[in-house]
Formats: sequence, C-alpha cells, structure tokens
Amino acid sequence: MQPSNAHGAPIVLAYSGGLDTSFLIPWLAEHHQRPVITVTVDTGGIDAAAAATLRERASALGAHAHHQVDARSDYFEQVLRFLIMGNVRRGQLYPLCVGAERVMQAQTIARVARQLGAPTVAHGCTAAGNDQVRFEVALRTLAPALEVLAPVRDRAFKRAEELQYLQQRALPLPPFGAAYSINRGLWGVTIGGQETLGSGGSIPESAWVLSRGAFEQSRAPEHHRLGFERGEPASLDGQALPAVELIERLEQLAAPFAIGRGIHLGDTIIGTKGRVAFEAPAAETLLTAHRELEKLVLTARQQRVKDLVAAPYGDLVHEGQLLDPVCRDIEALLLSSQLRVSGEVRLLLRPGSVFIEGVDSPYSLMAASKGVYGEAAGEWSALDALGFSRIVALSGLFHRRAGERADARAGDPAGERAGDRSTRAGDGETNAGASGGGHRAAGAA
Repeated sequence: MQPSNAHGAPIVLAYSGGLDTSFLIPWLAEHHQRPVITVTVDTGGIDAAAAATLRERASALGAHAHHQVDARSDYFEQVLRFLIMGNVRRGQLYPLCVGAERVMQAQTIARVARQLGAPTVAHGCTAAGNDQVRFEVALRTLAPALEVLAPVRDRAFKRAEELQYLQQRALPLPPFGAAYSINRGLWGVTIGGQETLGSGGSIPESAWVLSRGAFEQSRAPEHHRLGFERGEPASLDGQALPAVELIERLEQLAAPFAIGRGIHLGDTIIGTKGRVAFEAPAAETLLTAHRELEKLVLTARQQRVKDLVAAPYGDLVHEGQLLDPVCRDIEALLLSSQLRVSGEVRLLLRPGSVFIEGVDSPYSLMAASKGVYGEAAGEWSALDALGFSRIVALSGLFHRRAGERADARAGDPAGERAGDRSTRAGDGETNAGASGGGHRAAGAA
C-alpha cells in the first residue's frame, strides 16, 4: 500500500458495503474535500465475487482507492478460539456473531491509516448502537493521535436520508437498501430491521441471509464428525483443516438446516435493550460440540471455574474491551483448561438443531473410571457409598434438627424439655443403628 498523492490528507473509511458506509464515501469527499480511501477488513463471509463487488461499488461511489485486508486467521487466533474455549454466548443464546470482530477491524484500520500516512479515519456507526463504542475504544487505545470521524452518529443521519442522497446522485445502492442492516463475518450474520426495533415479532423469511427458505422443504438429516485439539477445531469428517477453512465449511453444511438461527434480545453497551436477528450455523455447531467434549474430559471444578471467567470475558469482548490486559489473564486460564480437550464429536444435523450423538477422547474421565453410572460400583464399595450418602446428608439433617429445636423452644418449657429428650433419644438410636457391626461402623465413619 502506497500513500495517496492526491491533494489533501486522505480519510481512511472502514467500509462494509452497507448503506451507512456506502453513503459516507461521497459525503465525506464532498464535505471535507479530501480523498476517501476505503478499507474492508475481511473477518469472514467475503468470497472472491463479494470482494470484487465491494471494490467496484466503492470505486463507483467515489473512493480514491480501495483495500481489502484478510484478517480471518488473526480474528480466529485473537478472538474466536477463546470464544470457543469459553463456550461464550450472550444471554445463553447469542454467540457474539459480529461484535467480537470490531476490535480486530479497528486494529487493522489504524494500521492501514499509519501505512498510508492518513491522519483521519472514519466509521459508519450510529449513536444508538454498540459498534460506535467498540470502534472508538479500540482506536483510542491503539492510535490516540488519529482523528476519528463518525458523521452518521454525530449528524444523526437517518437511513432514509442516506438512501435518498445516493438515489439523487444516481449512485449504487447496497442490496437491501434501507430495509435491513446486514453484518457478516466468520462467526455468523446479524440482521437488523424494522421488526427488531420492538420485541414482538420476527423478520420475514426473505430477510434471512444464510438460511432463507430452510424450513419450506424437508431436508434429510446428515451425520458428521468434528475433531478438536486442545480446545480448537481441528478436523471435519476425519480431514484435518485449518480453523478458518473448517469454520467456513461447517457454515456451508449447517446453514441449509437453519442451525444457529435466532433473535437475540439483550442489554447494549450504552444501557438500553436491543434486539437483533442472527444466523450462526458454524458457531452454534462448534459451541455445542465443544461443550459436550469438555464435559467428558474436564473435572466438575474445572468446568465451574472456567464458566466463572468465560462469562465476563464474553462481556468484555461484547463491550469492545478486548485490549484490556484482564483479557490476557482470562485467556491464559482458558488455554490451560483446554490441554486435554481433544477428541471427536459425532454430530447429527437436522432442521433447526444440531444433535450430539456421541463424544470420544483419549482423556475421557468416563472411560478412566472402573465404575459404571447406575450399574456397578468401581473404586468404591457399597459400604463406602452408604457412608458417603450419610455424610452428604448431614447438612440437611442439622438444618432440620435446628429448626425442630427452635420450634420446641418457642413453645412451653415442658415441651422444650420433651423435644430435647426426644431428639437426644433419636440421635442415640441413629448412632446405634449405624454402628451395628465393625465393617459397617468403619464404612459410615
């Protein structure tokens, strides 16, 4: 990339091809009288045809130059693999389809601006959404000297106004015009429209991007195998694949079943409630499979502690705080937790869901036990089980006993004394019963 020789310092625009950023190309050039260089950061979902279309549209809209940067591998290494390791979903539903990539995009935009000698960058975020915060926080952290322009937010442009501006100048429009805001990446697609502004309804079938018409005709279920190495996706149907290629193939397999389709209602960074439709076939499949593999190889305490840090990690990523050093601390724990999360998961893909048929791993804690759940004891005897059950019951027993004594004391003195004697007698009978025989006494202790 060579710096522009055009008059005036260039403005580097984070360009997605949607309505907001399409509108900004001619608007910035017109109002700032400076060349606009568009940069599309590919974090997934852009094939060769889509890349060519973006380049052609940017040029037709007046961009002085256009650059596309492939950041998919970096996106996986820096973000997605940790979302998989943490089984991260927002609101127990949404797998952070698009918001997770904004810091990566801002990081790339800042780097390109430095390479081009551009003192100004621009983005198309609104004042009402999450992305403005993500971009601004990342850019301020990485490149505080850069001037950041956000005309759609700062001048409160409406989508209808942007559409009219382009139409009046006979400039190309994005595919969905002003009806829907579409964001696509390696981890899925988000769709925002009139229907998602409230909580009462769904978007029409025609608005879905990856799974449109999936339920209109029956589709035979499919069996697949998904392999993991240390918590990271490593193979599909026995074929070793780089993570990015595996995710892209998995999306192609699962999308026709409408797996990972949903509408997320949650809390925005700025404190309001927000709602967005999403399609995340690869993310849904990977997170579901990874979760089941972890259950086989991690101890209960490992799972519990990992879950405690995975949830705030998801919040930090959602809020654009991926650069905060606490994220490195959490990532270190996640990496440590995944040392034995290797194995293969058998999947059944069917309309609307992914079903886990089975899980295998050389580190299986189930296979390591000599016992069989519900069938036979292993490293313990029946007497051990009896003693264990008695000990585990103590907390509840003491709670009940304390309540009975308190109730007795609240009555007349005679009743209190009778209650105490009755309880002591009962205790003696229980202890005597428990010690009937030397081996049983040892087991109960």
